[in-house]
Amino acid sequence: MKTIRSTKWVRHSGTLLAGVALAITVFGFNTPVAHPTPQSEQIASKMTALQNTNQRWIQIDVSNQRLIAWEGGTQVYAVIVSTGKSATPTRTGVFNIQTKLRRDRMRGPGYDVSNVPYTMYYQGGYAIHGAYWHNNFGTPMSHGCVNVAVDHAEWLYNWASVGTPVVIHQ
Repeated sequence: MKTIRSTKWVRHSGTLLAGVALAITVFGFNTPVAHPTPQSEQIASKMTALQNTNQRWIQIDVSNQRLIAWEGGTQVYAVIVSTGKSATPTRTGVFNIQTKLRRDRMRGPGYDVSNVPYTMYYQGGYAIHGAYWHNNFGTPMSHGCVNVAVDHAEWLYNWASVGTPVVIHQ
């Protein structure tokens, strides 16, 4: 009885696979290597530093539409959010909450919204705030802000203070 290893096709399959791998490498069908940017390195460094403290801080993952509230290295709250649309993206980087307003009016090209609840500005006109006008969290919907369901925005507003770090990354 012949073993499966003795058949020609099995013996030559190794050669075939090696040839395919060589062709992929030679003709450039390889996956590009992602190189960290100075900003992504700064963000990663800040996140590591914050996790080694007892400080409260907020992480926003734009790629996964998630916000996580941290106390040092411990996650204390996590929610699905809506960040900026592709035409009006949420800026990435390391920021701090600068101003907190229980309610605010937000205006810009194509929108004018009154009574925006639990608004926490972290850079210029960019804020984390409640959004009562949609329930499509998990999908980019905003003009650059971070939209949170109103009940979650209230919790974050009460938990965070002016100066709380906000780390936003892809």
